[in-house]
Formats: sequence, structure tokens, C-alpha cells
Amino acid sequence: MKPGGMRGVQVAAVAGRGIRRKYALAPALSLLLFFCAFWTAAPAGAAEGTTQAAHLADRLRDNPVYVTDQLPREVPRSTAPDFARAAERTGVPTYVLVLPGQSADDGEALLGAVHDRLGRDGLYVLVDYLEVTDAVAFGVKAPAEDALTVASYELPYDAGPLRSFERFAEVVAQGSEKAASRAEAARERYSDSGAGEDPEARFIGPTDRENQAFLTGIALTGVPLLILLLGSFVRRWRRRLPSSRGNPSSGNPSRLPRGALPGIALLTAVAIALGASLTFDQTTSSAAQAPTAADLSARVDRVVKGLKQDPVYTDPESQQVLDAGQRARLRDRISEFGRSEGGGPVFVSVVPLMTEDESAGNADAFASAVHTGLGRDGVYVVADPLDGDINAVSYGLPRVPNRSLFDLPESVQYDDSEARDHQLGDRLGQFMTFVEKAPRTDEPDYPATDRAPEPVDDHALAPLFSGDFWPGLIVGAFAALVVFALLAGVLAIVGTVLRRRNPAPLPSGALHFEAPTDPSLTYLRRTARSELLALQREFTDNPEQAAHIRAWDCFDGAMLLVDGDVDALADDAVEPASLVAVIVLSRAGRAALSTEADSDDSNSNSNNSYNLCCGLNPLHGPAVSRHHVRISAEGRRRSLLPVCQMCRETAIVEPGTVHTLRMTLPGTGPGRGDRVPYEEVTGPLPAVRDGIPQLINQIRESTSVR
Repeated sequence: MKPGGMRGVQVAAVAGRGIRRKYALAPALSLLLFFCAFWTAAPAGAAEGTTQAAHLADRLRDNPVYVTDQLPREVPRSTAPDFARAAERTGVPTYVLVLPGQSADDGEALLGAVHDRLGRDGLYVLVDYLEVTDAVAFGVKAPAEDALTVASYELPYDAGPLRSFERFAEVVAQGSEKAASRAEAARERYSDSGAGEDPEARFIGPTDRENQAFLTGIALTGVPLLILLLGSFVRRWRRRLPSSRGNPSSGNPSRLPRGALPGIALLTAVAIALGASLTFDQTTSSAAQAPTAADLSARVDRVVKGLKQDPVYTDPESQQVLDAGQRARLRDRISEFGRSEGGGPVFVSVVPLMTEDESAGNADAFASAVHTGLGRDGVYVVADPLDGDINAVSYGLPRVPNRSLFDLPESVQYDDSEARDHQLGDRLGQFMTFVEKAPRTDEPDYPATDRAPEPVDDHALAPLFSGDFWPGLIVGAFAALVVFALLAGVLAIVGTVLRRRNPAPLPSGALHFEAPTDPSLTYLRRTARSELLALQREFTDNPEQAAHIRAWDCFDGAMLLVDGDVDALADDAVEPASLVAVIVLSRAGRAALSTEADSDDSNSNSNNSYNLCCGLNPLHGPAVSRHHVRISAEGRRRSLLPVCQMCRETAIVEPGTVHTLRMTLPGTGPGRGDRVPYEEVTGPLPAVRDGIPQLINQIRESTSVR
């Protein structure tokens, strides 16, 4: 009954008795009845506002469990029997409303209003697309609050509304005493003031599946490849141990048959693939059940049926944002526009749009479905009572082309006020004014059909062997190489310790260089002098070595930088870049002489002595390969440079830190300003990136020596 209705009935009854007693009071009573009738009928807006509770009460009158048709992607209407079976286990009359979470600002107030309209005592429960949100017991004894607490705390956030209600009903059925004890235990374990634990999630998301696929790819290539590399290395490593050298046959009993190692690697790969498939067997990311075709079309059919009777349809399950007067004025504007020249039908649907509905929250997709169901051309307007957005699509109406709707003012399309009704009545009136002034076109406009994604795609997880699985294969191979390098290094150290009594001699050409990243000027002068003097002594002590062309070219280039006087290295006349060049050339010359001493084949000397220096820091010594490395912390630009073994491993394992190995030199000039990367200085030094011969040529050109 509408507000004021009972009071009207009571006044009418009293007035009737008064008329029978004394007819002289008829004029006064008539006036009183007129005011009572006016009081009852006047608040049209309030009467419209009761539509939501009255509509829901009517639904519960037919069935104590009502599942909305607005959440088919999360809670299809076909799940109503499951909610009904759970409600029967509570032991008290239970009325369940499954509605969008935004259906009411105050769930308890909505349940109270529905109870008043229905007039039946029982446990009233409100469920949204996630969980049980509110519950109130009217005239029955039920631990509603404790059951809410248990369902909220004990279940993970992704348990789903059905499981949440089942847990709620289970606690209600236990009675007040057990429910209170269970609620207290849940608060102590899961609340922030207690242990603060979170129940483990039931489902994984797309990001988790990407991580699973990536990890599977890494393991699928990394582990078998590591087995192959380590197996071969360990076999050679064991043969070099002292025990193997003393007793060559000692390792034969444990030697694997030929082909065993690849077989083990293959079986490992199969086991990893099979184990990952069984472990990561999730196929969905939500507890939502797949909706039927009827679930997906139910709300559209309801709206179409309403628009056939009235061009303005307001969702009865939502709070009313248009009063009777606003709806009447909007109908008049629509009728007037339909009769105007070039005008046509306008259909207004005041319904909420959510990602859980049949259109996945897409206004154009919803309008397209309604247009298909209604089968009439015109302007289809979708006004959302939740956030106040207004969207419109024109089908076959020359007066209103869709390109003009793109220019709909933002003040009309979006609500920038804080009004509860989002000023939808006024803004829909402004929309009609905009439509009336829209430019004419020669041909009708039929937009492309906009379809919502299939519900099966909403929560379906990608296959395990897809997406990031493929990059994982590549990363796994690189990871295997890195781990192999580390383990090989450890085994090499262990082998060295075990062979201490009979150490293998180091090659005479192995040089252990000092190579600071930011050397001081003092260090450069001291090191350049000592390195150049060492090279000079080797020529002095062994005059026949002067015939070694490569070593002599290095010595000649270094001496050109100091004008033939080693003592000049102690003065400020030699720049830091020249000092670095002297160090590099001196070390390269000594390496060439060392290689000459170890080889009788003079033709191999140039191959064994190093030509390329490390491009990040020439003081690191010879480069082992070229590699793309970042030379600066800013940006992601990389350069292909020759790098030494250490820089290469750093570029592979920690590419984000390799730029810290780049050598910088002290500034030049009186003030000795900020340090400068060595390749940016003036003079011959930057040519070292192209090789020692190129550096020597640059030095000779700069000193005019041919």
C-alpha cells in the first residue's frame, strides 16, 4: 500500500460513521475527504519510489527465492533452484533476493521495505554478484549477523555468491549458540585485529595463468638442457680429478651408457610437461556458472516488452530516478518529435549497465539487442540509474545520424553532480532538445551491430601451453646456460682445491688485470708508467723479441703518446685518455710477447694475442664476444659492443646493471669537472672499441706518424 493509504482508509471509515450519525456535517466531512485524497495522491514521486520494494515483494510472493535477470554472467537465473535448496536448510522461512550490489544504498532498509510489502515474517537475505551482503530476521529467531560474519570471514573473496549463501544457511541452521561461537572464532582467525589470515583463493586469474605458463616453459627447456650440459661437464671434470689420473679405470663402473644422458633429458622434459598439466589444471577464473540462452535474453525480453507499451521503460528492480511528472514530460517530448518532419520513434531504457549483465556493460551492445528484439528503427537511449550515464544509438533515422550523437555534450552524457537521481529527468530533456536540433541526412544510418563477448570467454583461462609459455622456453634455455656457468665455476674451484698437490700450470699468456670502473688520475699515471716500463724491460731483456711486429706496434703507439719519454707519465701533460691508451697498449704488447714465447708457430701469434678490448672498460682486457648491452641507466637503448667474459655474464644475468661497469675518466682542465665516459673523450682512445690496430692507427694519425 502506498504511503498515506492506510491513513486515508481510516479517515474514510470515520467519516462514513459520522455521515450516518449526522447529515449536518456533510460539507465539512466532504472537505476533509478532499484533503485526505489529495494527501494520498499528491506525492507521485514517493509512489514511484516504492516501485522497487513493491516489485520485489511481488516476486517473493510467487517464489521465496528471486534471482535477478541482470547478472547472467555471474549469477544466472537458472541457479535459483540451487539457492532454494540452500534456503530450505536454514530451518526458518527464508526469502532470498539476488540483486546487483548497487541496487540499494542500504540493504537492510530495502529488506525492511520488502518485508513490509510482503507482510510475511521470516529471514530476509540480500545477495549480490559476490556474496551475501545483508540479512534481517523479522518475527523469527535466526542468527543472521553471526551467519553473515562467518560467511564473510571463512570464505575466500572469489568463493562466489552461491557458496557464500550456502555457508550462510549452514551457520543459521546450527542455531544461535553455535553460530555465535563460530563467528567469534572466525573473527579471531581472519580479522585484522586477530591473526589476519586470508582464506586461500579458490581460483586463479589470467596473470596467474601467464606465470604458470612462463614457469612451465622455463622448466621444460631449462632443466633438460642443464642435465645435458652438466652431465657432459661433470664427466670431463671427473676425469681431471687426481683420483682419476692415478687410477684411470676407477671411473668406468659409474660411466653411463652411450645415449643415456639425452634419454634422461627427454624423460625429464616429458615428466615436466605431464606434471605441469596435472598441477596447473585450472580452466576457469571464477565460480560463475555458464548462463543459458534464456538467462542472457531475459532482461532484453523484459525491456522490449515494456517498450512496446511505453517508450520510456524504467527498471523496476532499481531505485527510481524519474518521477511520474518527469516521465510524462519525456513521453510528450518523444511523441512530439515522432510527429515532427524528419522525426521518428525514440525509445528510452532506464536500466543499470554492469560488466555482469548480458551486454558486459556495453551500452551499444544493449541498445543493439533491444533494437533487434523490438524490430523498429529509431533512436535507442540507454540511461544508467547507477552512475547517470546516457548513451544513444540511431537506427535508420535520417534526422539523427550517429555521427551527430558523437557530439553529444558531456553535461548531457555524463553526470557531474552529486544528486541521488543524477538529474536524469533534466538531462534526458536536454537530450531530446539536442535530438530535435540534429542535422538532417540524405540516407538513414545503420551502425554496425555491437555484440557483447561470449560469456564462456569471461572467465575461461588460456591453455597452459600458450601465451607466455613460448617466451619461457627461450628464457629457460638462457637460464640453463647461466646456471651451468655458475655450477661449472663452482666445480672448477672444487677441482682446483682437489688438485692443489699437483696443480696444472697456468698459461703464460694469462694476465690478471686491475680494472677499476672510475680510476683516479693518480692510479692511471702509476699504472701506465709501470705497465709501459714492464713492456720496455721485456724488449730490453730479450732483444730478439723486437722482431715481434704486433708487440712492437703496441710499444711504438704507447711511446708516441708520451713523446718517447716514459717519465712524462708523471706530468700533467698527458691526458687521462692517453694514460688509458698507454695501459691498454702495454698490456696488449705483453700479451703478444707471452703468446710468442708459448708458440713456435709465428703465424699463430696474431691469432692468440688479443685484438679487441672490452667495450665497456678497455682495462678489463680482451673481449670474448660481442653482445648487446645497456651503456646508460636512462632509457632502454642498447649497443652491440665487444665485451670481456665478466661483462658478458653480467649482461646475461643482470642486464639492468651492466652499465655500472662502464669506465669513466676524470674531467680535463683546471677544474677537473664531472667524469666523462671514456668513449666520449677527444683523441684516439675511443677507437679502441674497433680493436688495438685501429687504436694504433689513430695514434699515428694524431701524431702525424705514417
